[in-house]
Amino acid sequence: MKTTLARKSAGAIAVFVLILMAQINAAQSQSAQLPNPILIFVGQEVITTGGKEMVRYQFDVFNKDAYPASLFAPAPKLPPCGTNTSASRTWVDIYDQNGKRLNGFCALGKPSDLNGIWFALAPDVIPPSWVYIELNDRQTNTKYKSNLADTVL
Repeated sequence: MKTTLARKSAGAIAVFVLILMAQINAAQSQSAQLPNPILIFVGQEVITTGGKEMVRYQFDVFNKDAYPASLFAPAPKLPPCGTNTSASRTWVDIYDQNGKRLNGFCALGKPSDLNGIWFALAPDVIPPSWVYIELNDRQTNTKYKSNLADTVL
């Protein structure tokens, strides 16, 4: 009788562990199912900052609505971005086609903010032909790399 009870208990524990593992795998695969960003060039504008004229190259992420707002929530438990102790969970970096970092954003507050990412160069500097972005989810240590996007329309 005790052996039957022990078997039933062990069986119930095994079922519980299997259910728990399935839930963990589902949560992990849900985050893994996020698509890579689709970067598109929006345009350029001449700006003046600090008394210097610059050309700002502006981009949007076409599929920004596929990302949950939680990716861009303040993350005070993660390392700060400079003096910003509530930087967002996900940081966005823009790179040229050779991997040189051009600009970064550590305080985007929501997925729709991905429509305002940019980098700037002096007017006499030829821009890279192609750029890409990486979304770095610092909480899960997951990076999402975009396509290469033109820097001209």
